[in-house]
Formats: sequence, C-alpha cells, structure tokens
Amino acid sequence: MAEAVCHVSGMDLERAASRLAELGHVTRLEIFQTLVRMGREGMSIGEVQEQLDLPASTLAFHLKALVAVGLVNQVKEGRTVRCRAELQPLVELADFLKTECCSGLPAKRRQAA
Repeated sequence: MAEAVCHVSGMDLERAASRLAELGHVTRLEIFQTLVRMGREGMSIGEVQEQLDLPASTLAFHLKALVAVGLVNQVKEGRTVRCRAELQPLVELADFLKTECCSGLPAKRRQAA
C-alpha cells in the first residue's frame, strides 16, 4: 500500500494528523490558546499553571505533547522555563488542509470556486 504524502511547507499527512490530534484535546487547545494570547513573550510554566489552574503533572503531560509536534517551544531562562506558541506550524497546517481545495471539481467549476 502506497503512503499518502502531500507536501506543503514540509507538511505531510502524518504530521498534520499529529498536530490536529494534539489540538483536538480540550486541555491542550486551552494551553495553546493561552500561549497564543501572550505572543512572543510567552509564559513561564508556573504562569500557565496558575492561569489555567492545572496540576503541575497534568500541565507537564500536555505541554510535552504540544512540544513534540512543534506547536509549543520551551526555553530555559535561569530556573524558569518559558513556553511560547509556535504559529508557523499552525499556518502550515491550515495551508495543508486547504491545498487541494476544489481540486476534485472539473476545471470549469474549479475556476468559479
């Protein structure tokens, strides 16, 4: 069986599915949205924990999943770990999802879409 691969900015079906799966969990989506709101400044793990009222172990588990698929970046600053949402992977995911928009339509109807 041939593997389905569609490349858009380095995105393939497996990577897209992984990112969608991680964002498909309520807690991870809430963490990601919280970090997006903070922009490039990001937040320390403690600040995220406090704002979302999550146990440390729960937050660590969910952050690990978001980091693994490239949606969150963590940088150590002294004793603090700062987390930032990575928006480029989200843009790549949106591009991947819309890359073949209308490609199944006849050429005449595709131009009108």
